[in-house]
Amino acid sequence: MIAEPNSVVNLPNHKENGIHEEIVPEPTAQNGNCLRNGSVKTIKGKRKIREQCENRRRNSSSSRRSNQPQNGDVVEAVTLFEVVSMGKRAMQSVVDDWVEAYKKDRDVALLDLINFFIQCSGSQGMVTAEMFQSLQNCDVMQKMTETFDEETGLQYKKFMAYPWILTVTWPVDMDNEDYPLVKPGSYWKKFRANFCEFNAVLIQQCQCSILSDSYLMDTIISMLTGLADSMVRAFRHTSTLAAMKLLTALVNLNLSLDASKRNLERLYEVEKSRTTGKRTNSRLDQLEKKRKEYEQKPLEIENMMNAIFKGIFLQRYRDIIPEIRAICIEEMGSWMKIYPNTFLNDSYLKYIGWMLYDKQPEVRLKCLQGLQGIYDQKELVSKMDLFTSRFKDRIMSMTLDKDHEVAVQAMKLLMLMSQNCEDSLSSEDCETLYQFVYTTHRPLAVAAGELLYKRLIVQEIDMEAFSKRNGKLETIASQLKTLIIFFLESELHSHVTYLVDSLWDWSMNLLKDWEGMTALLLENADDQKEALSDAQESALTEIILATVREAAEGHPPVGRGGAKKILSTKEKKVQVEDSIKITEHFTVVLPQLLAKYSEDAEKLTNLLQIPQYFYLDLYGTGPLEKHLDALLREVKAIVMDHSNMDVLEACSRLYYILCNEELPIYNKVALARTELVNELVNQLNQLLGSFLSECSHPSTKSSTSQGEGLCAEEEGIHCIYSTLRRITAFHNAHDLSRWDLYDKMSELLVFEMEHSCLPVQIILPALQCAYFALLWQLASVGKKPSSKENLFVLKTHLRHYCHVCSCCFSHSHRDVRETAFMVLCDFLMIVSHQDTSDDGTLGLLEYLPSETLQSKMLLFIQDHIFTEEEDKAKDLAEEEDRNQDGQKLDILHMKRCLLAAYCKLIIHNVIEMTAAAEIYKHYMKSYNDFGDIIKETLSRTRHNDKIQSAKTLILCLQQLFQRHVESQDGGSTDTSSASFNHIKELARRFSLTFGWDQVKTRESIAMIHKEGIEFAFQGAAGMEGKCLPPNLNFLMILSEFSNKLLKPDKRLVYSYLLRYVPDPALSRADSWHSLGWYRTSLLASEEEDSAASSLNEWAPVSVAKTPFKRKFSEGSLHKSSNTERTNRTSDIHYSAHLPSLAPRSRKRLKSHNSCLQEYSPLLTSANLKRKNSCQVAIKVEEIPSEDADVDVVGADQET
Repeated sequence: MIAEPNSVVNLPNHKENGIHEEIVPEPTAQNGNCLRNGSVKTIKGKRKIREQCENRRRNSSSSRRSNQPQNGDVVEAVTLFEVVSMGKRAMQSVVDDWVEAYKKDRDVALLDLINFFIQCSGSQGMVTAEMFQSLQNCDVMQKMTETFDEETGLQYKKFMAYPWILTVTWPVDMDNEDYPLVKPGSYWKKFRANFCEFNAVLIQQCQCSILSDSYLMDTIISMLTGLADSMVRAFRHTSTLAAMKLLTALVNLNLSLDASKRNLERLYEVEKSRTTGKRTNSRLDQLEKKRKEYEQKPLEIENMMNAIFKGIFLQRYRDIIPEIRAICIEEMGSWMKIYPNTFLNDSYLKYIGWMLYDKQPEVRLKCLQGLQGIYDQKELVSKMDLFTSRFKDRIMSMTLDKDHEVAVQAMKLLMLMSQNCEDSLSSEDCETLYQFVYTTHRPLAVAAGELLYKRLIVQEIDMEAFSKRNGKLETIASQLKTLIIFFLESELHSHVTYLVDSLWDWSMNLLKDWEGMTALLLENADDQKEALSDAQESALTEIILATVREAAEGHPPVGRGGAKKILSTKEKKVQVEDSIKITEHFTVVLPQLLAKYSEDAEKLTNLLQIPQYFYLDLYGTGPLEKHLDALLREVKAIVMDHSNMDVLEACSRLYYILCNEELPIYNKVALARTELVNELVNQLNQLLGSFLSECSHPSTKSSTSQGEGLCAEEEGIHCIYSTLRRITAFHNAHDLSRWDLYDKMSELLVFEMEHSCLPVQIILPALQCAYFALLWQLASVGKKPSSKENLFVLKTHLRHYCHVCSCCFSHSHRDVRETAFMVLCDFLMIVSHQDTSDDGTLGLLEYLPSETLQSKMLLFIQDHIFTEEEDKAKDLAEEEDRNQDGQKLDILHMKRCLLAAYCKLIIHNVIEMTAAAEIYKHYMKSYNDFGDIIKETLSRTRHNDKIQSAKTLILCLQQLFQRHVESQDGGSTDTSSASFNHIKELARRFSLTFGWDQVKTRESIAMIHKEGIEFAFQGAAGMEGKCLPPNLNFLMILSEFSNKLLKPDKRLVYSYLLRYVPDPALSRADSWHSLGWYRTSLLASEEEDSAASSLNEWAPVSVAKTPFKRKFSEGSLHKSSNTERTNRTSDIHYSAHLPSLAPRSRKRLKSHNSCLQEYSPLLTSANLKRKNSCQVAIKVEEIPSEDADVDVVGADQET
């Protein structure tokens, strides 16, 4: 059997840039190529012609058939489209078969080729042709267009493919824009490649036979030009791609003809020099004839190229479809690179320059990639002077393109321009581009690193000028100095890891030359006139640390490159080799560097971090053991001499890394650490003893000895301060519990509480050291069992430490207050979440802050975070001209840290959630500084407990409202004042945080309305409507949450409101406008208003009456007994057992009374009742669920 052509999905009708695109559908019948004279006027005639030419078309394709058994049947590829799409045969053989068919019957073969292009466009429509025989019918050219026949429902495309007029017909009732070139999947991707290859091979195989027959190419170019001018996207896209590939093949053909012509010229000259005899003359005649042929062929090919360029490229390079524009620009770039003699001039370059401004990134990308192929060849750059001067600024700006790939390719293009085009980039341009090495997008940074390395760092130094220094060439030192100078001038010292990572792929040999780097640091300044300055040495230590980290870890720094990549086996091998190289080199050199820079804290901090990247298994083996002793001596000397916290923490971390029990050097390092801590503790005991005795019993000194006493006292304070910082730094990473440091710190802090005479330098490390001591005791209790006596002692220490921190909240120095609060927050978080041990003893340590401590912490937040911000706003505004932006940012950062630490306690239920109400008050005023923290706190607390979170929100608004009322004269509420509008806006912002899922937030919103109504009528009991409730205007604020209620919940909230409304005549007065405002927000629609009137609108309900209890029994709602009636006050609690609103089980309440809407059970508490309650039949419709049923009636509450 013969397989029919594959169906191809078609395009929908839509407009693109004002062009109406027609549909390219799939007909019910198979394709037919019909050659006929005259036009096709009827559907019947078209079908007849189609059937007549079907056999002829298939017979012409018999040479291409390939039999493939499949499920017992023989599947044959009939059409060119099937052969090319299947890709089972070599494209050259496919084209050869078609050429043979063309030689036999060129009309049928050519129509088969035309049908191939139509099918590649996604159309399965019918293609017919009529001969253009009459030159007098020139008006045909003007009538060729795309039309729609309403009678047949077919779309027509008529266009000239000289000497034919082709007509493509297809239906228009399809709605799919997929066609082969844009379809996803590997099959269609392969088809696109085969389609492009077919066009290239077609030109290649026809070049010696039928290419110049003045028939084939004229028809193909005319046909493609007609399709490219179509309003149908698929036609334009497919024909443009085919035409551009044909033009590329013609360019390659012309290039090969030029080469053949040059070879023929040389051969002709050789033969001409042998002009003896007839044989030679006949040879010359043959060569002369070939010369004329080669002179004629390029002219014909250029005519074809011009026809395609002018007829298709000039129309489609600015097509509305970006894929079509990208095709044109991509192929033009290849033409300029392949055949620069013709295309590399300003007449063609302008098109690429213009498309650099295209709105689509893929088009801009093709422009840059095409230009890269040109600027990569030095012999072509000479023709680019005008283009470079005209479009250089645009290319420079494209490094900031929003599309990352475009920015990367722009940087690579500028790199080629700087290499091959002299003076194309000025020094200012280069300085701008160098800064991209600090960008977070790694490919762009690496491209900028290539420019930096090749343009600035690499210098051409005469090999004869090289001189040996410590076994290294002078060029290494010169390059390192250049890199250091660039790093210092960029003034981005914290980004050295980004700089190293950007250069890593290009200058790996330079950056891994740790011997050369350390040689620069260790060289004597007297020996070299060009020795490094102090700033350059500091920068070099940072670079060394960054290169060591990059080599040892093998992945980009944090913030660049996303997730850590998985290293291959080869990369892991290189990583291990680099680690071994680092260990072997720095084990010897590091003690020397530490000794040289023992007084420089910045350099020591960098150098002391290098051992964490050592391959520690090499330590303690062979000759490296003696260098370990030298390292420990230098580190101990640094600890005893320095008080800088960064240096001390680096030393502490170094001991922590080396004190690994699995290492062979553990015993030696642990012994050195013990000796060091013993010495520090003994020194601290001596200093504290003498200092505390002097403070407790101050002696009278003569006036002559007062100056010496002050100096001695200051020196003693400095010694205590330094020793405390050293011990604190080590206690952070090491367990020093056996030295009982908490008792010493506690004694020091208690002394400060009693006398308030200790300097800040001593209080701060004492607080931190005591904190670390307690944490280590907690950790030890969790690891091994302890007696209850020890646990009670530890719990006493915990409470005592919290008390000490709370006392520090009132200290006069800001640093002490902030440190005490931050440490206390972290400490409470750890203590309150201790895991209970198997025997239950560890649970004795659980500690939650008392109400007094919570109130102190809340007062600290109010005074230190929000109040100070308002009080000092003017002072900070006056200091803006004093260059204190950095200081203000530091203060703001500390405030954010303090607020975040406190909010974390609220989120984890260490502090009561109601404390968050004080923070929520500042949500709007401090939104720019703390809005994200407050919003996250609100979200987390709502996730933990929806009801309590809602109560906290309404409590915040109630407190603000009461403050507003108290600030008004006479206790009245001015609803037009700025403070009231601020509260109302804050309520609106709170309501926005609930999102759009009303079912999810149903319980929270209901609770807000319940609490708000009770607060609004608070204090109205006994007034009997004679005067307004004092908080009635709070209903206007509460109305901001009405839009978050479901419709049945609005009716239920409204019924709850009626309980508190007094006589309806009074409630309609102007003074009750807040009540009307709130009522309108609940009953906004006319339908609900009419329903409300049927419920005895504004029914008189006494506030003193007790609510009723809703019960579902036999479909009726019973009245509550009179014994259940009690006085209603504002402190009546809402039922804690709210119905579950999860999708697993819901209940729908449907009233048989037409005047009642669906009621929600959310506010059905035991106290809900109206004065004149009536019995209403309720139908309960249950949705079956696999889970347990949910009680829709609130639990009874006793009052």
